[in-house]
Amino acid sequence: MDKDNNIRMKTKIIPIAAALVLIVIVAVIGFGGKLLDKYSYGKEPADLDEYYGVAQGELAIILQDEKISDKAIVKNDAVYFDYNTVCEYLNEGFYPDREERKLLYTTANDTITALFDEKSYSDRRGDHALDYEICFLQGDKLYVAADYVLMFTNYSYTPFDRHLQVYTQWGTKQMREAARNTQIRVKGGIKSPILRELAEGERVELLEEMETWSKVKTSDSIIGYVENKRLVDAGTEIEIPVTDYTPEEYTSLSLEGKVSLGWHAVGSVAGNATLDEILTETRGMKVIAPTWFSLTDNDGGFRSYASAEYVEKAHGYGLQVWGVWDNFNYKSETNTDVSSYQVLSSTTKRQMLVKNIADTAMEFGLDGVNIDFESLTEECGIHYIQFLKELSVLCREKGLILSVDNYVPFNFNNYYRLDIQGRIVDYVIIMGYDEHWHGSQNPGSVASIEYVSGGMDRTLAQVPANKVVNALPFYTILWKTEGSEVTDEYVRLNQTADFLKRMNIEPAWDEVTCQNYAEWQSGNAMYQIWVEDIESIRVKLNVMSTKGVGGAAVWRLGYGTAEVWELIDAFINL
Repeated sequence: MDKDNNIRMKTKIIPIAAALVLIVIVAVIGFGGKLLDKYSYGKEPADLDEYYGVAQGELAIILQDEKISDKAIVKNDAVYFDYNTVCEYLNEGFYPDREERKLLYTTANDTITALFDEKSYSDRRGDHALDYEICFLQGDKLYVAADYVLMFTNYSYTPFDRHLQVYTQWGTKQMREAARNTQIRVKGGIKSPILRELAEGERVELLEEMETWSKVKTSDSIIGYVENKRLVDAGTEIEIPVTDYTPEEYTSLSLEGKVSLGWHAVGSVAGNATLDEILTETRGMKVIAPTWFSLTDNDGGFRSYASAEYVEKAHGYGLQVWGVWDNFNYKSETNTDVSSYQVLSSTTKRQMLVKNIADTAMEFGLDGVNIDFESLTEECGIHYIQFLKELSVLCREKGLILSVDNYVPFNFNNYYRLDIQGRIVDYVIIMGYDEHWHGSQNPGSVASIEYVSGGMDRTLAQVPANKVVNALPFYTILWKTEGSEVTDEYVRLNQTADFLKRMNIEPAWDEVTCQNYAEWQSGNAMYQIWVEDIESIRVKLNVMSTKGVGGAAVWRLGYGTAEVWELIDAFINL
């Protein structure tokens, strides 16, 4: 009886145990599968079109070791960059004229011109054929052939299936070698999609080493991640820079020693007769710059008060004559709408203006050209710089000194591009005044020492010191504040002392502006004046001397005194 019961019990237990064992086995297998899935290496290939963000005919750009947002395109087996890409990363010297469908590149001695959709370019030597279109418009984008950019730029490019490797800098690379067959992945993680297989012994460039993964770049410029344990140190490689393009040297003309320049405000042909008179105050001046030429229309025409007799007489005084071309005097005098943008943005008009400036300078025997284009808009900046480049070519060819007048530099006017001016022109003149200006309704100094010194520092960061000329104001402003109304009037440096004496005002030295300052009340009005005099000019000249700038200019002749000119003479002869 007991035996039968035991048999029956065993018969019941065995199936239950088997079921339990089966459950355990399934659980183990399931858990092991999850563990295996968790710790096994993913085999999913990356979608390379998505990874590079490219469509048919596009190439992602790998600049140095980073993928940038810009794309290159392929057309008829040639690689092309968007013009903006060229400017930002490769060479900002190319100048497009979309209206005339031209792409220009100006060197120290020539302007090279390519027409849109053409396979040739022209320079002084003639026409030159190529086997690819140099540039073309696609929608609103201008594309420039990578090989054409190479003609003027030291860089390299290598196209691959979906991407393009570009180098503009070269150095030493840290290298690694694959210890065994492995994969390079999109991110650091064994489940990350695979960019491509990495064979044992294959060398890669180490870009960044982390705790367990390293960011690397392959020989075909695929950038991704490989486990550190799969890599071994492979030493360093020295990259060979591209030096195929040798730019022409921007030679400069300069005076012996420092520049001492005075602007002669000439408002008519009759104004030339004042030359002898305005020179009586000067001491040691080397250059006179008469304001003879001013733009008169939107085609680049200009009026002229030039006089060969004046030039001959100035030469007799031992002076060089740098004729001034401006964009505002005729406009102000006649209330004529003259658009600098319309003139400078047209290649035909701009190049005709450049030619006429150079021809006129030679016709009257000028020693130099002084460009004073003011109130330019930011959109005009690129056209203004191209104008200066093209003018510099002709001035260099004809032996004319080219100087350019500029505002004190700040971020908001950096489109005047002092860095480029410093390469292409002979003298960069900073008009170190109008910190507070006539009509601004904002009383203050015309040229405090902080304003002047800071302007020189920002200029010297971009322009060689021997090319920098700081212009001094021979005037100040008398401010009148009555209630909420602010008016002002100019006071010449040579009139200030008599004016203050008549007003029975004794100014006091202000250490902040390094000027004599006075204020007084008359009725309901308060008057303020930050004086320009021999003391303030002396401080400015001392700072200029300390900074080693290439000279001084003054606005304007006829406003100074012999004593102040003696200080300037001492400065230029230090």
